[in-house]
Amino acid sequence: YPTHMVQCATLNDQTKVMIRPVRPEDAQMQQEFVRNLSDESRYNRYLSSIKQLSQTMLVRFTQLDYDREMALAMTCESEQGEEQMAVARFITDPDNEGCEFALEVADKWQGRGIGPILMNALFDAAREQGLTVMRGEVLAGNKGMLKLMHKLGFTVETHPEDRALTIVTKIL
Repeated sequence: YPTHMVQCATLNDQTKVMIRPVRPEDAQMQQEFVRNLSDESRYNRYLSSIKQLSQTMLVRFTQLDYDREMALAMTCESEQGEEQMAVARFITDPDNEGCEFALEVADKWQGRGIGPILMNALFDAAREQGLTVMRGEVLAGNKGMLKLMHKLGFTVETHPEDRALTIVTKIL
């Protein structure tokens, strides 16, 4: 487990948060996180109308091969214990030079500066693995994510095969 990636941060509203790699024991917290997303947020992330993660997806998202992939959870302490606010992840391409990323922020935490903080931590993790390019697919209608991608220096292009998607790319 890459303990050196655990870090504390403070959001714009002074909320204290922790950023840490996802662990297998986070499965229940990850499932609750996805269940509590709005239908729109789940669709924007998974490109389908799932209500929760299948057991296979849950295993894939929480039992990581830290050499090939990384998932960073942003959490805070709540009355119920640790609460997942957001997660950013990447999977390394077979060429070991680039990776594909995903980001999801809980609806109630959107607009608080989480995206840039978590994505910068993900950039650092990808660079540490020697990766040079990060890319992803974003729905063309997901204006908030596209605004974040521009802010973070990604290039944004229409998907050549599907105009409902954009391809975002950043040189690390």
